[in-house]
Amino acid sequence: MTEVKHKKLTGTVTSDKSTQTVTVRVESIKLHPKYLKRYRISLKYHAHNELPDIKVGDKVVIEECRPYSKTVHWKVVSKQIT
Repeated sequence: MTEVKHKKLTGTVTSDKSTQTVTVRVESIKLHPKYLKRYRISLKYHAHNELPDIKVGDKVVIEECRPYSKTVHWKVVSKQIT
């Protein structure tokens, strides 16, 4: 069988108020097609968290996975050390 490659994103934890769910903000830079100016865009993802030491402000890597609930389709893979 072929192995499925899941998307991985890097972002910052903005909320950890839920017990097993964190909100992660992922920023990217895009280029405007006409004016060729760069601009920032940020998206928020809800991610399932099983790691005990994740706090607000931490950089984490999230990976696409099966749906855990209505809004949670990502899981925290690891914490980035900066």
